[in-house]
Amino acid sequence: MEWGWILLIVIGLVSGTVGSLVGLGGGIITVPALLLAGSLIPEYTHLTPQVAVGTSMVLVIFTALSSTISYHRQGRVDYKSGWTFFIGSGPGAVLGAWLTRFFNPEIFFVGFGVLMTLLALVLAFRDRMKARQVKWSVKREFTDLKGNTYQYGYNRGTAFLISFVVGGISSLFGIGGGALLMPMMVILFIFPPHVATATSMFVIFLSSIVGSVTHMFQGNVDWWAVLFIAPGAWVGGQLGAWISSKLSGQGLMIGLRIAIAVVGVRMILEGLF
Repeated sequence: MEWGWILLIVIGLVSGTVGSLVGLGGGIITVPALLLAGSLIPEYTHLTPQVAVGTSMVLVIFTALSSTISYHRQGRVDYKSGWTFFIGSGPGAVLGAWLTRFFNPEIFFVGFGVLMTLLALVLAFRDRMKARQVKWSVKREFTDLKGNTYQYGYNRGTAFLISFVVGGISSLFGIGGGALLMPMMVILFIFPPHVATATSMFVIFLSSIVGSVTHMFQGNVDWWAVLFIAPGAWVGGQLGAWISSKLSGQGLMIGLRIAIAVVGVRMILEGLF
């Protein structure tokens, strides 16, 4: 049906914009939207949760690449840190894609939703928490194109472990991983929000490629859906990065908290009903 492919293009545009804006990847919208499309569009009644996840993972590649290009032009991507996080998230993405055949979706959706809700609360009260002195094994000083210099850092072991878990969860649920990676960068490693958003999208781009290949081998990708959603996801990735450049760090954090809270509630409802 004609309105069916229009709906898919809109799904790509919205998910790409939101995912790029706060560094989440867009899958938080794509997965439930695909499942909803399966109930509305006769041609997509075959979409199972596993196919929705695999298809979303492929689409995250387009969103993440598009936004990474825009963020690169803005000079906001910390590539050195990004590659460090990818060393952990890449293997995790392979494991997560492989585990989709075994997991109980109801239990995982509820558990993941609770985790996201807690993260949103932590981010909401982050400024009231007492900062701890952390001895980072890697200290970073990053200067953007506007001449702003930021200092932050991380421990490689902690970064690898967190990235592995994030890569696994992102591939398991097809959400891109930024829902965990972005807040972890800000909370644990004191990344400035603008740098965390851009670097998160770069890591998501790399790990989504690895996870997508595994989903492809398992036959969990609907290529017709990819064909119609990808253009909107690409444009949305550019649009979200542009909107992000116009927001303050505080504005980005508010958007991130809202997005994560919505993810948490949606996941809990998905698991319960």
